[in-house]
Amino acid sequence: MSVVGSLIFCTDCGNLLDEVSGGQIVKCQVCSKRYDSSKFTNLKVITNTAHNAFPSSLKLKKSAVKTTLKTSELEEGATIKEKCPQCGHDEMQYHTLQLRSADEGATVFYTCTACGYRFRTNN
Repeated sequence: MSVVGSLIFCTDCGNLLDEVSGGQIVKCQVCSKRYDSSKFTNLKVITNTAHNAFPSSLKLKKSAVKTTLKTSELEEGATIKEKCPQCGHDEMQYHTLQLRSADEGATVFYTCTACGYRFRTNN
């Protein structure tokens, strides 16, 4: 006999054996091999699941892609030649974040180095 989960198979032909009922012998319906039913009385079925088999909403919120900026990180952006729509200054800092799905463009956050005006664009 061969056991897979709670299913019991004949070792000679591979046929699925009938469930063990009150008798002393379990007989394969295909090849007629006989098995002593006492071999099946104390079988334990142990199942394991993959770590991602039951996703939680908390795990789904965890992302490998950075999606937020701390206030202290706003001063660390790259400086580019871009005109501020508020004051007209010609330098701005920018940061990019992937706020939407991975197959869509990143969001670019601009901060004016002179007046601090902030805006964003979606690429």
